[in-house]
Amino acid sequence: MLKVCHLYPDLLNLYGDRGNVIAFVQRCCWRKIPVELIEVNVGEPVDFNEIDFLFLGGGSDREQNLMAADLLQRKNSLKEAIDKGLVVLAICGGYQMLGQYYLTSDGQKIPGLGILDLYTKAGQQRLIGNVVLEMKIANQSVNVVGFENHSGQTFIGNLDPLGKVLVGHGNNGQDGSEGARYQNVFCSYLHGPLLPKNSKFTDMLIQLALERRGIKTDLIPLENEFEEAAVKVMIDRYLKK
Repeated sequence: MLKVCHLYPDLLNLYGDRGNVIAFVQRCCWRKIPVELIEVNVGEPVDFNEIDFLFLGGGSDREQNLMAADLLQRKNSLKEAIDKGLVVLAICGGYQMLGQYYLTSDGQKIPGLGILDLYTKAGQQRLIGNVVLEMKIANQSVNVVGFENHSGQTFIGNLDPLGKVLVGHGNNGQDGSEGARYQNVFCSYLHGPLLPKNSKFTDMLIQLALERRGIKTDLIPLENEFEEAAVKVMIDRYLKK
């Protein structure tokens, strides 16, 4: 059985981010893969070593401040689980929190968890709009779509990006990167939510979670024609612009 944890679902659910958990669980269920979903809020216990897939979404500044202190208390156990292969999807504010710090517009440095070697600084304008990425999935180039809305500009240093920006702003609107990847941790600014729009990415995360559980098997193919047709329409529309 795969154990899925949605961390702070009551605070971090910006732009329908909960849909990422729904898509992951549903694509498992369609394949008859048993799944247990755990929702963990501020102050509630969780053993990250028992989790196979962890989702950390985005929220407003107020919500992120409420959960930041709680998350810092979980830093060591989360890092330990990540080093042991925990599969993580972190979106927007959750992405930023995994880094070293967030530098505000007035020069205040807000510490992050320091698990990933990246940092974020406040930008002068919001980076908003639809995004198309080129990313590698199973050694193949795949176009991924989503929606971004963030003022923070993230710089990932020597980390691998999640993908190359074909349309949109990405991490900072400057270097053409979007998101970050470290071991089995995947970070992105893409809302929408991300996974329901991109079935191949979802299946890659499921495969990695199964491998963490010690299960090595090929996933049963699903009928993805509708999702892939919708993505193709959006990609063609954005690239033409």
